[in-house]
Amino acid sequence: MDLGLTGRKAIVCASSKGLGRACALALAREGAAVVVNGRGAAAVATAAREIAAATGAQVVPVVADVTTPEGRRALLALCPEPDILVTNAGGPPPGDFRDWDREVWMRALDANMLTPIELIRATVDGMIARGFGRIVNITSAAVKSPSDILGLSNGARAGLTGFVAGLARKTVRHNVTINNLLPGPFDTDRLRANLRFAAEQSGESVDAVVEARRRANPAGRFGTADEFGHACAFLCSAHAGYITGQNLLLDGGAFPGTL
Repeated sequence: MDLGLTGRKAIVCASSKGLGRACALALAREGAAVVVNGRGAAAVATAAREIAAATGAQVVPVVADVTTPEGRRALLALCPEPDILVTNAGGPPPGDFRDWDREVWMRALDANMLTPIELIRATVDGMIARGFGRIVNITSAAVKSPSDILGLSNGARAGLTGFVAGLARKTVRHNVTINNLLPGPFDTDRLRANLRFAAEQSGESVDAVVEARRRANPAGRFGTADEFGHACAFLCSAHAGYITGQNLLLDGGAFPGTL
């Protein structure tokens, strides 16, 4: 299927590795020019070089922390009129809410709620004026199935979800959609860090916790980054203009509900 993305311009935040990189790669494969981003210069340069080599697409590296105003300005300076925006930022650490003071909460809100909103605010009106826009926020399965140790993520990402639910109904008539991708257990550094924390709390070995989590998933495995990237590319495609305000859960069937 031709996704109709040839010549489109995309910003993919936190895309030097993991799920963000998979999204950037999938969009580049579909002919989009992509801005890749991360805080580590070496990782960003490697990602840009490898994605460009694999796809032949134009890939621009931007070393910046998107959770800061300066980082967001750096992204938008190189791609001021994106057709596609994929927001993403590293999730806050797991822990016990009793240990989190206001400063910790504000860091989580800045990274996982306010930063996406600021990027949307900076780009959505241009998308409306041009008659095409696709915004995808990478959030978390914890929005639908909260984990007690991920309270910072639960709260911040749920706030973003509520914001998107209202705005997405106003932009869709202009062919600008806003949706959220909710990753469950994907084989990423983030998952490994959370499972190490769980192992420390339980006294089990990391290998035992990883294997138990894998077996417990109905799919019998963790998701792959490529699977996630392809889902993102479809939501960004010309064929997804009737999908907006949705929370697409990718978790191998782990969530037991019907809705």
